[in-house]
Amino acid sequence: MNIFEALRESHERQRELIKALLATRGDTEERRELYQELKTELLAHERAEERHLYAVIMQEDIGVEPARHAIAEHHEIDELVETLDDTEFDNPGWLAQARTLGDKVEHHLEEEEQKFFQLSGKALTETQKKELATAYLEDYREAKAG
Repeated sequence: MNIFEALRESHERQRELIKALLATRGDTEERRELYQELKTELLAHERAEERHLYAVIMQEDIGVEPARHAIAEHHEIDELVETLDDTEFDNPGWLAQARTLGDKVEHHLEEEEQKFFQLSGKALTETQKKELATAYLEDYREAKAG
């Protein structure tokens, strides 16, 4: 497995969780559990990705600006999560904020998969891609475990 395959697995999980979360209504156990799972997934993915892909790509001149942009989007996602944390699950605005989060996450994932991965793929050797996957997955699993 290479770093891009590892990241895509988490991307797909994020998409599934967002879709399931947006199908919930009101302050239910299902909504609470899905939101917590999504939040954990986003934070673990973000932490490991920044450490094991963005930091490496930022060492290449062509990667500095795209990595900075991606990190800025992670920050925007974090802010949306904080807004949701501060909103009651049964508040009518909660679902609207969750949709905004879903849209931002989907935009970020698409941009990464269609632009950043291609750029990064050119800058990394096959060995680096595999080593980064191993490091990413270890960090990601550690972050998810708490």
